[in-house]
Amino acid sequence: MKKLGFGLMRLPVTDENDQKSIDMTELCKMVDTFLQRGFTYFDTAYMYHDHQSEIAIREALVKRHPRDSFTLTTKLPVSMCKAEGDQERIFEEQRQKCGVEYFDYYLLHNLNSRNIDTAERFDAFGFQKRLLAEGKIKHMGFSFHDNAETLDKILTAHPEEEFVQLQINYLDWDSERVQSRLCYETAVRHGKKVIIMEPVKGGALAKLPEDAEALLRAEDPEASIASWAIRFAAGLDNVHVVLSGMSDLAQLEDNTAFMSDFKPITGDQRDKLYRCAEIINNYVAVPCTACRYCTEGCPMGIEIPDIFSIYNAHMKAKLLHSWGDKSKEKYQEFTSTRAKASQCVKCRQCEGICPQHLPVVDTLAEIAGIFEN
Repeated sequence: MKKLGFGLMRLPVTDENDQKSIDMTELCKMVDTFLQRGFTYFDTAYMYHDHQSEIAIREALVKRHPRDSFTLTTKLPVSMCKAEGDQERIFEEQRQKCGVEYFDYYLLHNLNSRNIDTAERFDAFGFQKRLLAEGKIKHMGFSFHDNAETLDKILTAHPEEEFVQLQINYLDWDSERVQSRLCYETAVRHGKKVIIMEPVKGGALAKLPEDAEALLRAEDPEASIASWAIRFAAGLDNVHVVLSGMSDLAQLEDNTAFMSDFKPITGDQRDKLYRCAEIINNYVAVPCTACRYCTEGCPMGIEIPDIFSIYNAHMKAKLLHSWGDKSKEKYQEFTSTRAKASQCVKCRQCEGICPQHLPVVDTLAEIAGIFEN
């Protein structure tokens, strides 16, 4: 199997403010091109695109292509399991939404130190094993967003898990918060295959600050900026597949082009990427990937990723001493019909589910102080 997977979390939409408005015409073109170029791995989840991603892939892929021509992966949202029977109910709903009899890969979604107790209480690992024995899934594993110590504990307790899906990219490689390298090394030590998510960090590594981009353009003027991030991830040992959340046909055509004839980066190129990471960290105030997990349960309906994006633009303009910063006006326009940062009630559900472990509540308070005074 080729190493590029199609992540179905950032699909093309007809309305950027409506995650449900998936552009099915564009998606069908993307799915067809992906398969025609010899790639087969598709990754969705229960919550993606406001619970519409699984339905979209049924229409674009499952109904239009032979079942043995693709690999389909989805995930059990452990954090949404509140009572006995929830796992079974959700799994059957997923099969119906995707229109399949079985999933090739089935993951426990976003395991971390906060929800591992839920997984154990409902015996989610045993549930996976039962599905495997019944032929309803072919492989089992979990996606993970936490520190290496927690990962080691889970893999020690559950050696039956076949693979781990980890956030790995050159920006987070040595991050104390994300711990990409340490988690990767932990999975390898346990002999697990690694599936990589967020290699481009939600698109953040596809458009770099000018000085960082210049480093990569000097190395290879023809290569897309995103290709460097994906090649960094795909070149690691023990990597089974690298997921890319592609949002239009142009992105898919670029990714499949350089991954069809994959060439790992060299040691010198790796050093340049680490230098790019240093530059990026100087500009980005909040390393949010806009996964939107935080918005699902926000009691005030705060569009946290959008507010963080405006804040990042403001902080970058401040760093560059830009006189044309319109961030305050943009914030006021955006929140004229939506909840403001100051409306946060500090319930911290967002922090419990944030894959980046961001201090969301404190950051919203800081943003309110800047834009609402």
